[in-house]
Amino acid sequence: MGTFISSQKTRIFSWLLFDFANTSFSVMMITFAFPLYFKNIICKGDPGGDALWGMSVSISMLLVALISPVLGAQADYSGRRKRFLFAFTLVSVTATALLALSGPGTVLPAVLLFILANIGFEGGLVFYDAWLPEITSRRSFGRVSGYGFAMGYLGAFAILLLLQPLLSGGIVLANIANLKLSFFIVALFFALFSAPLFLILRDTRGTVSREPAGQSASGAFSSVCRSMREVGYTIRHIMSYPDLARFLLAYFFYNDAILTVIAFSSIYAQNTLGFTTGELITFFMTVQTTAILGSVIFGFVTDRIGPKRTIVLTLFIWFVVILMAILSMSKQTFLVTGLLAGMSMGSSQAASRSLMARLTPKEHVTEFFGFYDGSFGKASAIIGPLVFGLVSAQAGSQKVALASLLVFFGIGLLILTGVRTSSANAVEPEVSQME
Repeated sequence: MGTFISSQKTRIFSWLLFDFANTSFSVMMITFAFPLYFKNIICKGDPGGDALWGMSVSISMLLVALISPVLGAQADYSGRRKRFLFAFTLVSVTATALLALSGPGTVLPAVLLFILANIGFEGGLVFYDAWLPEITSRRSFGRVSGYGFAMGYLGAFAILLLLQPLLSGGIVLANIANLKLSFFIVALFFALFSAPLFLILRDTRGTVSREPAGQSASGAFSSVCRSMREVGYTIRHIMSYPDLARFLLAYFFYNDAILTVIAFSSIYAQNTLGFTTGELITFFMTVQTTAILGSVIFGFVTDRIGPKRTIVLTLFIWFVVILMAILSMSKQTFLVTGLLAGMSMGSSQAASRSLMARLTPKEHVTEFFGFYDGSFGKASAIIGPLVFGLVSAQAGSQKVALASLLVFFGIGLLILTGVRTSSANAVEPEVSQME
């Protein structure tokens, strides 16, 4: 019995390490360093660099949104979730390493490589998140999901601390050699700490299908076609899971706002409040600290009061964060706002993943997580930044654009109130750990 528990804890830890690994890509290549590198160095400070960066993010998110449900269904049919995750991770790591070769004027190669890297990162999350119901019991969803996000923020803190000497010279041409080296280190960090998952976790066979098992050997093409038919079936019958449908719609709106805050935080801090590169590094490292605490603390809160109530609580915190950011007149005030944002960011995302796991039918766990991480999650990452950019351009103020996010949080909160957390189709694995 002791060996079994130890084995299960090892599986959970290997799963958590993947979050530790891939968040290094998120913080460096999406949130902080590479966006500024792309604008200031690759595009040589051209104002059109903002549009190209936004387009690159939007295209990568759109492609993930389109392919995630199909690949999720395919993984459910084939029982090869790990192979899909490995392929996406390899693409992200390789493209990130190649971005270390980019420099002034290499706009098109950098755009293409970033799109590939982000597809690998975001697409892999579909298969990674879908493992949650298999490595722990329903009673521990909140805690384990919270631990995952906490490990992710710890990974972000670690990579920022590791690369601080290379980034301290600023995102400028004079520091280009160090910046290139930092991108290569991110790729290495991602590969190294994601490896335990692929060595320890095993795919689960025997996923339920509505078609005879014998048809699964009809070849790769027919398998993909079957997966597409499965996605079509899911779309047609999504209303058979009304609470899941309501949650996904609510998640679309409030996650839209959260992702927009993440995407524009460094730009807002630098352009509106005048943060230097060194100050931004300190700011993001501080935010990661409270995000770790929020993920862990609210993980226990989720298991105590339920994921829906936890999400509602964190959305009210987000309202306070946005209002404080709008009213911030100094770097010190914005730093306090960032601490609160980190707390609510980790907790809301962890509770959302927990609620998704509770509402998801077992036979469609990867496919529905494809909708959760892909169609809804990535599509919201397209709309939110677009709205923020348009409002900012029309109003001539990033603070007005920030205020527009309150609408998204409000709509998400309103829809979420209609979600019932009990579901006959919820996943309840036999394996139980950390209880």
